[in-house]
Amino acid sequence: MTFRGAAMAFEMAEPAGSGRRFETVRRVRLGDATPNGRVRLDALARYLQDVANDDSRDGQWSDPHWWVVRRTVIDIARFPSYLEEIRITTWCGGSGSHWAERRTRVASLAGEVLVEAAALWVHVDRDSLAPSRVPGDVAAVLDDSAAGRKVGARLILKAGEVPDDASRAAWPLRFSDFDAVGHMNNAAYWEVLEEQLVADRSVRAPMRAVVEHIAQVEPGEVLERRIATEEGGSSVLLTVGDVVRAAMWCGTA
Repeated sequence: MTFRGAAMAFEMAEPAGSGRRFETVRRVRLGDATPNGRVRLDALARYLQDVANDDSRDGQWSDPHWWVVRRTVIDIARFPSYLEEIRITTWCGGSGSHWAERRTRVASLAGEVLVEAAALWVHVDRDSLAPSRVPGDVAAVLDDSAAGRKVGARLILKAGEVPDDASRAAWPLRFSDFDAVGHMNNAAYWEVLEEQLVADRSVRAPMRAVVEHIAQVEPGEVLERRIATEEGGSSVLLTVGDVVRAAMWCGTA
């Protein structure tokens, strides 16, 4: 069994039509694109991360920094291309006591929807980094945007597992993989799927990609990438020994 069924069962919720939204426009730059000119998956992940930070700052949240990504699902109808201007809109798609689902839509300036994304962000205590209750001022904004929709924080890819005969290869860590908080940055995980997307020419848009963070990757750890391919998709584990740090899937929709 691989991750396809669990990954494709995830529901990308439609916007509620009310509440706070944040919007920005940016251009796909040279460092975001492949040699063929499409935006890379890790660049898309940075866009999502950046607009989330911009929204929380613009909304004057009481603690905009202390959130960590648990899961990101990205649906790509068409990849944005090099030098294309895109409109990025984000809002809360659902909430919980200690977390919230951030929905993000990437569209062309003409209105063509290119990418839909849903990221589960968990609020953490700044000292212990343990999950903590969402502050009241932030919860009020999130609940209004989500129109009462509630979401859970349970991982979805654990419904399947990568076979024991999956291919294995080392995934070296770099200094540049780690961010100002000392964590392996969310976008660095997406480089693993980007490499697989380049290797598997059968997977192209429209497609879905999922990354779930199970345990933190620490500097100096020895990572291994385990891949099981199937028709139209790949299931991937990032492990330290036999301990899973992240589970991923990408495939045709």
